[in-house]
Amino acid sequence: MGNSSLAKRIVTSLLILTLVALVIFFFPNWVFALLASTMIGLALKEFFALAEKKGIIVYKYFGIGIGMLIPVIMFLQKGIEGYFTLDPFFIVIACLFTFVLQFVRRDSSQAIASIAVTLFGLLYIAWLFSFFVKLKFMPGGALLVSFVVLVTKMGDVGAYFVGNAFGKHNLIPRISPHKTVEGTIGGLFFSIAAAVLSGFYLPSLPIGHLVVLGILLGILAQVGDLAESLLKRDCGVKDSGSTLSGFGGMLDLIDSLLFTTPIFYFYMEVVMKR
Repeated sequence: MGNSSLAKRIVTSLLILTLVALVIFFFPNWVFALLASTMIGLALKEFFALAEKKGIIVYKYFGIGIGMLIPVIMFLQKGIEGYFTLDPFFIVIACLFTFVLQFVRRDSSQAIASIAVTLFGLLYIAWLFSFFVKLKFMPGGALLVSFVVLVTKMGDVGAYFVGNAFGKHNLIPRISPHKTVEGTIGGLFFSIAAAVLSGFYLPSLPIGHLVVLGILLGILAQVGDLAESLLKRDCGVKDSGSTLSGFGGMLDLIDSLLFTTPIFYFYMEVVMKR
């Protein structure tokens, strides 16, 4: 990557970090839910555009609308008995209406592909990313959200710089020709370091759990990045979109968070009993 592209990436990163920090720590929770909804909408738009490049018929506006509603539904359930029990029901309803939309088509061609891609987009992007809302409403939720973002994104930073400086051995070239074994190891190291250093502002998490989370989230971040690379490779594109200067699309920005966030949420709820 040239100096110009790197400069654009740095500027964009600083702007995004500033916005995210303000929303996490200083704005009311409904703003946080609205930001999550907006990011999901942009990522789904890019995902469905990728599907259309493959010639797959998708109901993208329906999918985007339903996807953007998922974090809003999670937010509105706050304080209601049985909080967070409605999102699986909402996904069932989305599945139902995806089939109903197929009934009104003039033909049945690509029905399986259309249904599968629409529902996959909702699960892969909207539902997984919406775990940020659940995490935010946990005790100390703002710090927990910042933790998963920091550990995940430091893995991205480590993989990028270590890979550029020392990368010699391709990781999985058929999926991502530029990712290297050295970059992957560097990303994992950066994630572990970020998790351990987070103990200064998360004293309730013992050092052993921080190390485990650093390893777990570091690996999942790499898997999330490779997962999106697999989709882009299949569609023959370099970036999912051009929404963010220096990064590509919104899906390129959040891909590594799609697996780390829900797994971190379950770790805190099941293992740490939050």
